[in-house]
Amino acid sequence: MCRPVLLVVAHGSRDPRHAATVHALVRRVRSLRPGLRVETGFLDFNIPSVKGVLESLDAEGVRDVVALPLLLTRAFHAKADIPAVLAQAPSRLRIRQAEVLGPSPLLMSALERRLYEAGLTPADKSSTGVVLASAGSSDPEAIAVIAEIAREWRHTGWCAVRPAFASASLPRTEQAVRELRALGCARVAVAPYVLAPGFLPDRIARGAAEADVLADVLGPAPEVARVLLERYDAARVPLLAAVGA
Repeated sequence: MCRPVLLVVAHGSRDPRHAATVHALVRRVRSLRPGLRVETGFLDFNIPSVKGVLESLDAEGVRDVVALPLLLTRAFHAKADIPAVLAQAPSRLRIRQAEVLGPSPLLMSALERRLYEAGLTPADKSSTGVVLASAGSSDPEAIAVIAEIAREWRHTGWCAVRPAFASASLPRTEQAVRELRALGCARVAVAPYVLAPGFLPDRIARGAAEADVLADVLGPAPEVARVLLERYDAARVPLLAAVGA
């Protein structure tokens, strides 16, 4: 039996950088797993839509799909929006929704990669405070996950790590930067815990004006691509078992 198609489900944005980054990440996933069919669908703003991709796959005769939310936390989109869209798919498709990307040690490695690309070195860790800046959510589970990631990251040698949020929750990036200054960190770096550029990442960047270092978004980092494949593999096993593969 053919492997299930991997459908990467992205949020979408009016900002063209968002879709460009999603497509770059998908290209890296394809390069890591030659022969795996990987499609991209957007919930809003961009094309193709998730609904359109699923209908096209059904028309081709595809029967097994792993739908992977391109999300870092399990919040509203993963719990409500994506299941609702998948429920409207053609009935002949067997679809399994994979887990969201985070948390994952690979994502922590990607965050550090971006900080080092922005100018830090491993020798700077003990004197550098880091703001883990996420988009934010009204979902308490998602907020708790970000706070736990910050606590765990602190134990890897950074002077201090503080979570911050671009929307829905506090503190904001600029508040966390000032808090780390007050703690006495020699330098302050902002690590955006976001996948692609857009409105909220731009807000994070503005909030980092008083920081010494601003890392890039995670984007198509190789570690992120590997997480996608990990989530795909975990989801495809029970899907294939269900059809007797």
